[in-house]
Amino acid sequence: MVETEWARLKAHELRALAEAGAAVILPVASIEQHGPHLPVMTDTRLGLEIARRAALKAWDRRKVVVAPVVWSGLSEHHMPFGGTLTLRQSTFLAMLEDLVGAMARHGFRDVLISNSHGGNIVAMQAAADEIGARGAMTVVAATYGQEAAGAFATILEDQSGVQHACEAETAMMMAVEPGLVDVSDLGALGTDPNAPYLRAGRAAHRWRSFASVTGDGVLGRPAKATAEKGERLLEAGAEAIAALLTDPGVWAEAGDRRGAGTGGVAFRDR
Repeated sequence: MVETEWARLKAHELRALAEAGAAVILPVASIEQHGPHLPVMTDTRLGLEIARRAALKAWDRRKVVVAPVVWSGLSEHHMPFGGTLTLRQSTFLAMLEDLVGAMARHGFRDVLISNSHGGNIVAMQAAADEIGARGAMTVVAATYGQEAAGAFATILEDQSGVQHACEAETAMMMAVEPGLVDVSDLGALGTDPNAPYLRAGRAAHRWRSFASVTGDGVLGRPAKATAEKGERLLEAGAEAIAALLTDPGVWAEAGDRRGAGTGGVAFRDR
């Protein structure tokens, strides 16, 4: 059996993988309320599951290491419902930069930050920009629900993509942690998955507490979730992340097309 988990490998095995050009998946997630039917570890459990599956799918084409999941994310908007742990953006950014920096010091050059919580997206992308601009590494920031959006839309019935504690997340948890899913009253839970929440105007963003859009902590409707549907979603998400990991174009050096200069004036090195 191939071992892909950083925490289960020995130091010399990780050094060898770095020398062989392996990529690293850094899963980032959250510990936050997921309605009355799902545990607060939902994003963390699903994000790690997707990462593990993706690494195995990619292995024959490219070696991949899965770092321990960063379970602490940006979840201030869920605090009114209880059970939620959250960080400041500055802390989250610093943590990602430090972790990726440690990977670079060991010789890894390609890192995929694989996210499973919507509240992390903007900060995760900012971290990738900060690290990538230094030029020593290629850092890709991805959220599995977005990467697999087309496939997810064909599997789900009541919504087009992942919302929160919804048909998608409930189904996937049924597949991997059925004993932690309370199915006693799924039909009574949730709200319109298209309800306006963070959107404003044509393309504007505004901060809102999750309590402004749902009374039970659920966005979307979990009633049609099944374990079979969850397995299909997990596989689709893992396939999408594996495709990123094995696409040479994603990891190719950016290059420099500037030439000597323009207007008779040479460019300076940045």
